[in-house]
Amino acid sequence: MTAIETIRWVGDLEGRLELIDQTLLPTEFRMIECRDVGTVHEAIKTLRVRGAPAIGIAAAYGVCLGVQPLVNGDEGRFFARLEEVVGHLAGSRPTAVNLFWALERMKRAAAACRGRKSPREIAGALLAEAIAIHEEDRRICRAIGRQGAELLSDGQGVLTHCNAGGLATADYGTALAVVFAAVERGKRIHVYADETRPLLQGARLTTWELQQRGIPVTLICDSMAAQVMREGRVQATITGADRIAANGDTANKIGTYGVALAAAAHKIPFYIAAPQSSFDLALPTGEGIPIEQRDPREITHGFGCQTAPNGIDVYNPAFDVTPAGLITALICEKGVIRPVSKERIAEVLLSDR
Repeated sequence: MTAIETIRWVGDLEGRLELIDQTLLPTEFRMIECRDVGTVHEAIKTLRVRGAPAIGIAAAYGVCLGVQPLVNGDEGRFFARLEEVVGHLAGSRPTAVNLFWALERMKRAAAACRGRKSPREIAGALLAEAIAIHEEDRRICRAIGRQGAELLSDGQGVLTHCNAGGLATADYGTALAVVFAAVERGKRIHVYADETRPLLQGARLTTWELQQRGIPVTLICDSMAAQVMREGRVQATITGADRIAANGDTANKIGTYGVALAAAAHKIPFYIAAPQSSFDLALPTGEGIPIEQRDPREITHGFGCQTAPNGIDVYNPAFDVTPAGLITALICEKGVIRPVSKERIAEVLLSDR
């Protein structure tokens, strides 16, 4: 199966970042060029690039773009600019922990060179670090797929919510990586994709990815998930994650919590697939996860069509938090975490394997 190249760096130190504009899919495929940090910030904020791992990768490259004008200047101005760029990118979206993880990693890479190398050399180290983050995510996606593939059986229907495929990562996805790996092992899998209101990432992106790879997929409205489960069409549910607390509480696209509740009611396993970088062990529980609030017009005027009366009050959280008790297992590159508990999460994540 051919991988989807969501993000790519073109050129050397003075190069540029190119991204698939995911707001145009599935009707138009277009790569956009980012030549400055402002364009990357806008791409993240407006969901031209989305998915926790992909956001982190884009932000890392955004740092490289942000310091380009000062690679031939003095060290003090270079590091002042670096702090400014990191702060700007950190303000683009609050929930996905990969964003902050990647930015901190970039800051550490620069700090390790301070006082020993020129700004141009430090910029080179930053680009090398961004490329390393990118390449690591490719390997991690494949490892997540391998770890989770055994959880799916031949002939199963699998329900997913939002998009956690190649468009959300560097290569293979997280939740969809499990499906792709299972299919590559010869298993017949039929995916049921929630449309994922209000921005329809499931309808626009997940179905498009699965079609591209020739995997059977059926699109359903979010409100149909419980009925599809009741009819016996689904034997497993799997989603990605934007942040996982130390106890396993998981933030993901709004509507995930409802899917988990429906799965529990029908005794269907509910899996979360995410890289280790999506775990925030500094947060004891999901109560501390910040939930992004988005523009009310995404609901009242979705895709340019008004569907609600003028002046109506709107509540539009982009994410919800699924309690650990509803999650059958967490799948990361290090293995399958089951049962989902603080102790088991720490045991797997802090192991040397």
